[in-house]
Amino acid sequence: MFIVRKYPIIAPFGLSIALLMTGCSESKVSQCQRLVKVVNQGTSLIDNNKGTQVTTSLQLSKDLQNITKSIQELKLVDPKLQEFQSSFAKVFDNLSQAIATAGQALGTTKTAEASSSGIEKIRKARTDIDSSLTAAAKSAGKESDAFGNQLNKYCSKTQ
Repeated sequence: MFIVRKYPIIAPFGLSIALLMTGCSESKVSQCQRLVKVVNQGTSLIDNNKGTQVTTSLQLSKDLQNITKSIQELKLVDPKLQEFQSSFAKVFDNLSQAIATAGQALGTTKTAEASSSGIEKIRKARTDIDSSLTAAAKSAGKESDAFGNQLNKYCSKTQ
């Protein structure tokens, strides 16, 4: 008889905990919103600070690293959103590295002397700038657009 009385107490208690946990968990929509918000911050940084100055480029690179960390630190539960999270973190990390390389190369051109070795440094720096930014723009831009479209489709689906 003692065991029979336990079950009427345990069942409602267990049900209450289950409802509490599912009620408090974050919805797919709110997770999408948090991820989109951070991705948009990174995209806005790039649009607003297209680095033509060394310090601007290096700061943009640091800011994009912070965006990468912010994306990585999002605590997303949805497995598909976790995939998008990882993908966007890679995109912003790659962009950050490419912009840092271009910024350093731009810095080299500013300090080059007016000599044949200085001209060679400028030529090499220009090549580094072109190759790093062109590669980053092509790959990261395409990836970001593709991931963005996929994320929008996924997030617009009803639960």
